[in-house]
Amino acid sequence: MSIYLDNAATTPLSDPMKKYLISILDLWGNPSSLYAKGTEAKQLISGARRSVARFLHADPDNIYFTPSGSASNTWAVRGYDAAHRCTALYSPIAHKSILKCMEDCKYPHPLKTDRHGFIDFHDLKQRLDACHPAPFVVIDYANSEIGTIQDVKKIIDLTHSYHGIVYLDCTGSIPSIPIDVNQLDVDMAGFSAHKLGGLKGCGILYKKPFVALKPLIYGSQEQGLVGGTENVLGIASAGKATEEYDYSAISSDGRDYVYDYIVKHIPGSCLIGAPVGSGNRLPHNLYMCFHGVEGESLMILLDMYGIQVSTGSACNGRSLAPSPALSAIGINEKDIHSCIRFSFSGKETKEELDYVCATLRRCIADLRGFHPQ
Repeated sequence: MSIYLDNAATTPLSDPMKKYLISILDLWGNPSSLYAKGTEAKQLISGARRSVARFLHADPDNIYFTPSGSASNTWAVRGYDAAHRCTALYSPIAHKSILKCMEDCKYPHPLKTDRHGFIDFHDLKQRLDACHPAPFVVIDYANSEIGTIQDVKKIIDLTHSYHGIVYLDCTGSIPSIPIDVNQLDVDMAGFSAHKLGGLKGCGILYKKPFVALKPLIYGSQEQGLVGGTENVLGIASAGKATEEYDYSAISSDGRDYVYDYIVKHIPGSCLIGAPVGSGNRLPHNLYMCFHGVEGESLMILLDMYGIQVSTGSACNGRSLAPSPALSAIGINEKDIHSCIRFSFSGKETKEELDYVCATLRRCIADLRGFHPQ
């Protein structure tokens, strides 16, 4: 049996997506060329841009395609900081690409969070009161590692009352939470296609027309802001994925089933992030700490039984350094290395979930027996 429970890292291509991509493999023309094959490719990109815009309730002219979700984050943060003299207030549990960008920003200030990962609004307001020059607030809609969903509307409205700008990283939230950029009144938002069943290598950035950014890559494509010959297949897959994505099918049932089993049958375990059932946690996310067990060992052992999970963000997956998100919310280093993330598709059968539960219990018992401490 093979059970994939790392959907927060990436999602598989559906059969309809595979058929669609095969059907457009012959559209290999350069979209910048004016002859027929180039025009066909350009039309494919234009159609995908319209589809993504509808998905976000945006104007197509405000949608830009980038090489990845990390590229969208980097462009939004570095591009805005380079073009403006601003104070950057950011979530310390943000994606690694954002945290690294902050090292190069002129005036970066991490915001406080509580033990569940929620932004401290009192701290945010104090920071905004003290901001000079104008604030630039950078947060993730939901953290894909610990599953915590921020009150982004409240953060955006508060920031705007100080004439600030907000960038919202939606890469972790986009599979579970639909976004209406007009209703939220967000200034910039980014995510990646492969979180929705599209191809890797295609990111999306939405920005309001008045938000000026330095180019990500110099060239003529994407209104001169993201140069380089377009990834036509990746962009087309983003359009197709947003056309067919069904939020009504999102369910937390599988996650809740496994969590209930862990609570009842696996002692020495604790949940990381917002409480299950609180409405403030991604429905597919379950991030657990199993005391006395090395997360990397548990992940490898589960993989031997055909169950794929992770120890956190895929961008930190090959590093033994402590997770910045877990460190920021106060988890001690020993427990950080005892954590496992399950991210469900919602399509798992009861038979598969029972196999996961029984195998997890057996693997943890084996590892704790091997390490009596």
